[in-house]
Amino acid sequence: MREDTLATPARRVAYLVNAYPKVSHTFIRREILALEAQGWMVLRHAVRGSTDALPDATDRQEQTRTRYLLGDGVRGLLTAGVAEFLHQPLRWIAALRATLQRARGARRGRLYHLAYFLEGCRLARQLRADGCHHLHVHFATNSADVGLIACELAGASFSFTVHGPEEFDRPETLALAAKTGAARFVATVSQFGRSQMMRWVPLELWERLQVVRCGLDAAFTTPPLTPPPATPQLVCVGRLCEQKGQLLLLEAAAAVLSSGRRMALVLAGDGEMRAEIEARVRALRLGDSVRITGWVGSEEVQRLILAARALVLPSFAEGLPIVLMEAMALGRPVISTYVAGIPELVQDRGNGWLVPAGDVAALTQALCAALDSTPEALAAMGAAGRAQVLRLHTVEQQARELGQLFAACLTPAAQRVSHAATSTPELLSGTRAS
Repeated sequence: MREDTLATPARRVAYLVNAYPKVSHTFIRREILALEAQGWMVLRHAVRGSTDALPDATDRQEQTRTRYLLGDGVRGLLTAGVAEFLHQPLRWIAALRATLQRARGARRGRLYHLAYFLEGCRLARQLRADGCHHLHVHFATNSADVGLIACELAGASFSFTVHGPEEFDRPETLALAAKTGAARFVATVSQFGRSQMMRWVPLELWERLQVVRCGLDAAFTTPPLTPPPATPQLVCVGRLCEQKGQLLLLEAAAAVLSSGRRMALVLAGDGEMRAEIEARVRALRLGDSVRITGWVGSEEVQRLILAARALVLPSFAEGLPIVLMEAMALGRPVISTYVAGIPELVQDRGNGWLVPAGDVAALTQALCAALDSTPEALAAMGAAGRAQVLRLHTVEQQARELGQLFAACLTPAAQRVSHAATSTPELLSGTRAS
């Protein structure tokens, strides 16, 4: 018996992510596993696999449970496109027309959207074969295009989660209003994210925007609090990329060391800017004080956080970083910036320090404050941080909220509405009804 036959259609949902599993997407894995723990059957789909190494054994297991739309290459997509046309030519033509209309003004042109259409054909056939009537997509980028096409073809309902900052960097090219108009709901991971969607979505669709915060599992929320170490070590966890601000952090680290303080800084992660960051470490003569680990699994992330006095993430652009929640749940204060949803989690001088993004002097002062604080002061801030995470960011709470939204989409009446909507020309085209 197939695994997906063990849940009734009313408790069965499909997920689509552009690349899954992925080191930087542990929050999606936690969400899926928490939904399954609450009785949902989650069918995992991804456009492609991750090109990153997967140091976490749980991610490697997830890889075996995920079906990839590009798994059979171009031939598989073409076969799905032809089969879907033969199955329902009128709906196929309507969905193709809507896809090409959404391509107008998009960052990528019609050729890419034709590829999305074929991927959507393949996913639609999988949804239909699985008897799955609702699809949830993470991120409002190309994976949401593919998911919307699949639901238009399969007559399934559709929802997606917006994280940022990618969606908010180029919102006018992503057809956010059209996607929201076709969705039963849109989850945002912070109130800030919801406000940004409100900028690009008409008033009559605001009620579809629901704040569903990301959550942590028991590995981070249940260990007893331990006192911060006496060693002057700080850690930064994240992809080595422009938006995380690691180059600015190196400038601040050099200033801290010039003040006569001792400091060791661990950069845990990897990414497209690693070579540039390594060159800057050499230029600033920080080789004895800065270490880059490459990608590490969840257990090593936890060990590195516990070995540090504080976690620092001087981001220029964000959604709401999971690693801040992880550090706070483990009882470590954090240093971050007044960006996006971060101030909804971090209170300056309460459970960490907040500085203006891009301000190297303010970041230097915050690093010095973390290094100069007494263990008792750091422990008090850490305890306040854990209380904030437990109040807002447990994965069980997140899964319950999502489950309620999914259940509303899967009622018989809701399914009739979804089926009718996917046959309505103005919705297929993304045109907003007055």
